[in-house]
Amino acid sequence: MPTTAALSPATALRLGIAVVAAAAVNTVVALAASALDDGGIGMGLNPAAYLPATVLGVLVGAAGWGLIARRHPRVLRVVVPLVLVLTWIPDVLLLGAGATAANVVGLMLMHLAVTGAVVLALRTTLREPAATAPAPHAG
Repeated sequence: MPTTAALSPATALRLGIAVVAAAAVNTVVALAASALDDGGIGMGLNPAAYLPATVLGVLVGAAGWGLIARRHPRVLRVVVPLVLVLTWIPDVLLLGAGATAANVVGLMLMHLAVTGAVVLALRTTLREPAATAPAPHAG
């Protein structure tokens, strides 16, 4: 029978803080990108688009982190940056749809904010490698 790992209250609190922090950063980024997005399409820069995406991004990131961290925590050092770069591909493709560089860079920074929030919230959940005990003193 499969078991599901429950979040500790501390981890749930850290994820809640991560959602709020990422949403706040993304709001600042969206305001700045919108101000610089003269004549662009403004894709993803309104709160109705980025706030739900921010929450979803933190939740999906946390789920992915949990799946990987349980069995192969060191792989996160490769997977996290790789997934971040992969999320930038659709952003860059928006240049062909009429988005400005400010719009695209803004979206890329939003993805970075979500990734950073997840990493900061969950890095304490990684298991520490077993510390090697010092050899007994032969004195």
